[in-house]
Amino acid sequence: MASIFTRIVQGEIPCYKIAEDDRYFAFLDINPLKKGHTLVIPKKEVDYIFDLDIEMLSGLHVFSQKIAKALDKAVPCKRVAVIVLGLEVPHAHIHLIPMDAESDVRFSNPKLKLSPEEFQQIATEIKKHL
Repeated sequence: MASIFTRIVQGEIPCYKIAEDDRYFAFLDINPLKKGHTLVIPKKEVDYIFDLDIEMLSGLHVFSQKIAKALDKAVPCKRVAVIVLGLEVPHAHIHLIPMDAESDVRFSNPKLKLSPEEFQQIATEIKKHL
């Protein structure tokens, strides 16, 4: 069965899309730690990030950099954290999280509850800077 992320890429599950190209896809995390928390994935479903071939892995980071720079302009923060955990969904992904302190990116922190309008506003603001 396809991962939830593959189903998002295929349009079966709605998302707040930030960007995509032929190989990568970025969208807002629906359980964000901070406003603007974005997930970046390869469209090809591979469970473990280090099982990606070198071209796909490096391309994922280059694509993530573009998203992170737009995110940094759209959401006030000191830095955009880059985190790879890999256990939540069996599909390689990178978390890009605006942060002002290291404590902002603890996954044990309570998740934000945002309205659809807030998610859409954030996505629109990030896309303006791409």
